[in-house]
Amino acid sequence: MFASMHGRTAIVTGASRGIGRGIAARFAAAGMLVLVVARRLEDAQRTAQEIGGTASGFAADITDPKATRAMAAEALARYGAIDVLCANAGIFPRARIDEMTADGFDAMTSVNLKGTFLSVQACLDAMKARHDGRIVIVGSITGTTGGYPGYAHYAASKAGQLGFMRCAAIELAPWGITVNAVLPGNVRTEEQPAHKSEYQRKKLVMSPLGRLAGVEDIANGALFLASREAGAITGQTLIVDAGQSLP
Repeated sequence: MFASMHGRTAIVTGASRGIGRGIAARFAAAGMLVLVVARRLEDAQRTAQEIGGTASGFAADITDPKATRAMAAEALARYGAIDVLCANAGIFPRARIDEMTADGFDAMTSVNLKGTFLSVQACLDAMKARHDGRIVIVGSITGTTGGYPGYAHYAASKAGQLGFMRCAAIELAPWGITVNAVLPGNVRTEEQPAHKSEYQRKKLVMSPLGRLAGVEDIANGALFLASREAGAITGQTLIVDAGQSLP
């Protein structure tokens, strides 16, 4: 399993920390050529250096169509192909509806939803030319199987990603391009905000497995959806949450 990944090229957005970093590292460990994309070049380059292998860093604001096109062009220039796009970049500031601002709502949807669209669009020409491609969107169980106070704008952006995914899967199927999403629940990362500590404890109690999924669990799910072995899967979601969404 996953032997097919060796030598394939991947772009991972939001890859300098957290889930994105874990996915980039897992892809590289499978022998893939990984373009680590972050908003700040120094963050992207540091992560690529830490991952090692053939990973390299690139800076792009995924809400800017010029930047996402430059990202795709750089992947082609460095590696000669774009086999996989993992659209992971996202933000999740907390704000209850009565205190949420229009600018805050727009910022959330701009990064999480428009950023996914622009990243996908930028890679299409390269994937269509080779009649092959894997697009993996990192979504969330928030907005799909549940919600939580303070994250209505986040949930809306994540639900929107899945609507986009299903339509994109149909549109791109004639070119052999699959579009799927991995949906984490609460995840153990190196940087869990303090305001989420009680939230984390509550969710841990609700988990049938008695644990939270780790970054490595999400990365393994993304790797499967990016693999040739998953070639008959498109327009689908893979929930990786240690059963958190079941109760």
